[in-house]
Amino acid sequence: MNISIQDLMIQSGVAFGTSGARGLASAMTDLLCYSYTKGFIQFLEQVEKLKKGEQIAIAGDLRESTPRITQAVFRAITDSGYSPLDCGLIPTPALIYYGITKKIPSIMITGSHIPANRNGIKFNKKEGEVLKPDEALIREQMISFNESLFSPTGAFTDNTAIHPLLEKKAEELYKKRYTDFFPANALTGLTVAVYEHSAVGRKILADVLNALGAKTILLGKSSHFIPVDTEAITEELAIQAKKWAKENSFNAIVSTDGDSDRPLLGDEKGNFFSGDLCDILTAKYFNADSVTATVSTNTALELSVYFKETHRSKIGSPYVIASMRDSTKKGAKRAVGYEGNGGFLINSDITTDGKTLKALPTRDALIVILSILAQTNTSKLPVASLFEDLPQRFTSLDVIHEFPTEKSNTLLNNLFNTGDETADRKNIKNIFGTVCGEPKEINRLDGTRIIFQNGEIIHIRPSGNAPELRVYTESNTEEQARLLNKKTVEILRNMS
Repeated sequence: MNISIQDLMIQSGVAFGTSGARGLASAMTDLLCYSYTKGFIQFLEQVEKLKKGEQIAIAGDLRESTPRITQAVFRAITDSGYSPLDCGLIPTPALIYYGITKKIPSIMITGSHIPANRNGIKFNKKEGEVLKPDEALIREQMISFNESLFSPTGAFTDNTAIHPLLEKKAEELYKKRYTDFFPANALTGLTVAVYEHSAVGRKILADVLNALGAKTILLGKSSHFIPVDTEAITEELAIQAKKWAKENSFNAIVSTDGDSDRPLLGDEKGNFFSGDLCDILTAKYFNADSVTATVSTNTALELSVYFKETHRSKIGSPYVIASMRDSTKKGAKRAVGYEGNGGFLINSDITTDGKTLKALPTRDALIVILSILAQTNTSKLPVASLFEDLPQRFTSLDVIHEFPTEKSNTLLNNLFNTGDETADRKNIKNIFGTVCGEPKEINRLDGTRIIFQNGEIIHIRPSGNAPELRVYTESNTEEQARLLNKKTVEILRNMS
């Protein structure tokens, strides 16, 4: 059978989002995952001159559907004449770092932070993530396969299992990245609580903290998958963290999302900090001269005036990477970037005190956690004190679930992107005027971001990974940011 990847994406609903192809696990059949992998390999043969027999590294997260999808990927690689290298269950940045170091492509099976009934495949070239132009080329690929391999439901018709070489060096290389760069006593004296849940990097996180001198307290390990969204912390988790803080004595509580590329960090009382604020401190720690942040993140970045240049990109690591690379080409020596979820990207090798941290242009959680804890330990001040010097701007995020992308786009286009600026501003005032007053600026780089005359911000955007409408708000106090978010969500729900 011959079919294009584009047609498969349309038929299945499993298309490229902001971070790989994602969808319902039930829609990610063996046939679909096998075909997507073959399409990716054909793309590599074209752009990277991949030669038969070369290795392709694979890893996954702890979702129930991950082992089945991994087998489909293994078979596609083998049937295409290449050698799958099983890196086990490790974080996405660990796999990509291994691929970059070894100069081989890689494939990560993960749905990141999205619900357990969904999953995804993240494709990476030898140099790192595939970018948006690459995705277009992958969609164009025509693939062929033997129809007898699959049942009418898309499952393999046989029980053949592929058991490639297990490569433990990927995990060790990732750990060594941090233990070699940070001083051996960087965290000595700190007690750090690690919320394990179902994060694939939970053991690696604790191991590195211990190696750098911290004492760790392990909490909340789960045998079933928990979709922790570091950008939208649930009330249940917020309450639990404060409860743990009362029951234990620690300097900080840390965690990550499912594939451990997005950090979560809180203080000794269990109060979590926004990922984008953590990233500003991380960029400052590395003396970055160029910082790219996604358009949804806290404007404390610009207000801090810490950095020589700052840039804003669309939401999604491919856009951040493209902006960082552009900055590097224009002369930036330490180009970094981040997203609202806290994932931190480094496009430049960074040398400090004779030790070099190699570039890792993909979201990473561990670097954020370590850099902030190191600053806390050096200053001998509580974690919260590091954030006090930042401009006092606060953000809030909520998600309206089961809100299809098409519905979201229709809503935004009909109200705020009509092509008539006067009409758009009138609609904004009619809808949000009693909440925020007059609009000052409308940014349509990614969704609709409205800056009001009073300085408050409402940003409405369809999710790129799931049928969700995401609502970001920003104000001068945490209470007002949350209240503004609550009111905005109520308005949108009533309208829909």
